[in-house]
Amino acid sequence: MASSYSFDVVSEIDMQEVDNAINQALKEVKQRYDFKGTKTEIVLGKDEIKILSDDEYKLNSVIDVLKTKFIKRGISSRALDISKIEEASMGTARVTAKLVKGIATEKAKKMVADLKASKIKVQAQIMDNQLRVSGKDKDDLQAAIQLLKSNDYGIDVQFTNYR
Repeated sequence: MASSYSFDVVSEIDMQEVDNAINQALKEVKQRYDFKGTKTEIVLGKDEIKILSDDEYKLNSVIDVLKTKFIKRGISSRALDISKIEEASMGTARVTAKLVKGIATEKAKKMVADLKASKIKVQAQIMDNQLRVSGKDKDDLQAAIQLLKSNDYGIDVQFTNYR
């Protein structure tokens, strides 16, 4: 039996599901009556989504449709970091939504601080854009998972590599 157990805390996005959600959102927008004859686009880049529409109201509607499709595809709406709406050419409005992947260092430090403050007998170490939590008792690891699930860090977290 292993003397130490561990798991990783990650924040990942399935890019195929993101692509599917964007395609479904575009299909719905093209079929909706309030978007007939409008210039509405959703373009997936490497780590961002660019959304363009005729005005701010329609742009917000497109964002709502996209978030709904994300949730239906099993992607958290927290995976989108939507920037401020800006004016584009010919009176249109656009927005860039960054896809949040990985755990930022300051959020990982907050998670480590919460684990230390809870007095659960686990060790946490930050590894690039993920967090590894290890301990001698599986029950302590389960308690650490429950603690991390109960706190809101502003990102969607998954627990992988449980050994």
